[in-house]
Amino acid sequence: MNRNLRLVVNNSNQKQIEEKYFFEKEELKIILDLYAKMVSEGSWRDYGLSISSKQVGFSVFKNAAENALYKICKNFKPKNPNLRYSITDVSGKILKNSYDLKSLLKNTNWKKLQK
Repeated sequence: MNRNLRLVVNNSNQKQIEEKYFFEKEELKIILDLYAKMVSEGSWRDYGLSISSKQVGFSVFKNAAENALYKICKNFKPKNPNLRYSITDVSGKILKNSYDLKSLLKNTNWKKLQK
């Protein structure tokens, strides 16, 4: 019998483990629906994900070899509720932001954003 093993019940660190640092299922569905639409129109061709403890980003590309056109970001602990979701350009400049992802993406004219 190994005396170094112990069972931990009601671990206080469990909340930290359960904390999500990614898009939730419904958020990802909204983004991927938009992505599919833009791919079918020929505007977007590739995507990438970036994850940190502060935000998760969904970057979209015109061509895989180029820089990202835009990045759809979810900030985990924004100082302002309107900065929960944002669309940024290559340099990180916020082009649009909102507290609601669905309305942010629905009310964005992607053709006008493109250079």
